[in-house]
Parts: sequence; structure tokens; C-alpha cells
Amino acid sequence: MIWGALAGGFVGTLVLTTAMRTANELKLTRIDLPFLLGTALTTNRTRAKALGYLLHFAFGLLFALGYYAIFLAIDHDGWWLGAVFGCVHGLFASTALVNVLLPLVHPRMASPLSGANTSTLLEPPGFLMRNYGPQTALVTVLGHIAYGAIVGGFTALAG
Repeated sequence: MIWGALAGGFVGTLVLTTAMRTANELKLTRIDLPFLLGTALTTNRTRAKALGYLLHFAFGLLFALGYYAIFLAIDHDGWWLGAVFGCVHGLFASTALVNVLLPLVHPRMASPLSGANTSTLLEPPGFLMRNYGPQTALVTVLGHIAYGAIVGGFTALAG
């Protein structure tokens, strides 16, 4: 049921965001997903945080709908399948999306091609987001696995 997927998306995003924030506070990573998202819209750091949290939860709900559509298409759901989707999602986010695509489209992120005279708010993430700390990719993938498991579990319970 779609409402189960949306509820799972909300709870999963809450868990993912909390896990990433906790990892940041524990110095396991320097990445701040809401700030990263929010700075795409504004240079005001405080406003960027607030907008980033709104965007992160909106994307969490959109991705939950995407997971739900795949569950429907393959006529299977469950926490374990959601965890697999989350793992793929997290691996993609840790590699291609962040390393290659994000610096190309984020207006305030440096890229490997940025010059010395370029002023940006964010450094490029680098391979496996290592510029944000060596554990960033691991923390990101684990958080997305939890997100996917929650979305899949909620979807299965509601169906």
C-alpha cells in the first residue's frame, strides 16, 4: 500500500538523517546532507540548513514512492528487498552521483576543474566522498540500507 511506503519513507528518512548527523557529531564524517542540499538554493548558511532538511525529507518521500513502484512492478516487497534497494541507492550516492554529477550541477560546490580564484561554499566530495572523511561512504551506504529496510518493511506491513 502506498501509505505504508510513504510512512516508511518518512521514518526511514528520519533514521537516515539522524544516523548521518550522529556520524557527523562523532567525527566519522564531515558530510551534512541537509546543508549540502540547501546550499544548492541559497548562500545563507542558516537558511540552507532549514531548506536542506525540507528537501531531504521531500526526496525521502519521493524515493519511497520509487521503491514502492519497483515493489509493485516485481510483485515483491519486504524489509530485506528494501535493504537491497537501499544498498544500491547508497552505493550510487557514494560514487557516481556525488563524485561526478553533483559538482557539475551544484552551483556552490567546487569541482576538480575549479580554479584557485573560484569562491565556493562546498569542497568537491572526491572519490567515495573521501574529502568528507574516510568513513563517509560506509556511513552513507549503511544509512541508506536502513532507509530501504524501513521503507520495505512498512510497505510489507501495510500491504
